[in-house]
Amino acid sequence: MTRRLTAPLALLFVAAVLVFDLARTPPNPYHAPPMLALGSGVAATGGFCGAMPQ
Repeated sequence: MTRRLTAPLALLFVAAVLVFDLARTPPNPYHAPPMLALGSGVAATGGFCGAMPQ
């Protein structure tokens, strides 16, 4: 395949994934976590891959 075929196909694939994602769950800025939670009182959640199992 040449670049003239591969590049548009890759861009089309990325655009299709974006459209699918936006159609599936529209963005809601009021439900999003804070970008920087420094001193906001929001507790950290989630896991750490290097943590030992309990």
